[in-house]
Order: sequence, then structure tokens, then C-alpha cells
Amino acid sequence: MNGQNRKDIYPGLEVAIILKKDQRKGKLTYGIVKDLLTSAAFHSRGIKVRLEDGQIGRVAEIDVVDPDGE
Repeated sequence: MNGQNRKDIYPGLEVAIILKKDQRKGKLTYGIVKDLLTSAAFHSRGIKVRLEDGQIGRVAEIDVVDPDGE
């Protein structure tokens, strides 16, 4: 599932995000949503969130399992 719809994302959800610095590479960062930062109901590049560890990025995938097991 993609992360373009705000209604699909909520605090506590495991997601994969793309950090600003990794946009060109498409590298995913895994974590748990702490805050939703995009106020719009839809965003074509993904809803912006803050993870529990403080990192901020746009949601690329929802309900993912970190392949590194972290």
C-alpha cells in the first residue's frame, strides 16, 4: 500500500519512508509513525511524517517489515 492518503496513516503504524537526502536514491528508512506533518488528505509524493526516532520523510509503504529486523 502506498502512503499517499492521510486516512491510511496514523501514529503507531509501521512504515517505510524516504528521507529528503535519500530521494534521488530511493533508499527506504523503516520506523513507527509518531506524528503526521502533512495536513492535506492526499499528497502525490506521500504523506510527510515524523518517526518515533525523530526522522522526517514521506511515506513510501505502509505496514512493512524492516528487512534488517530492527
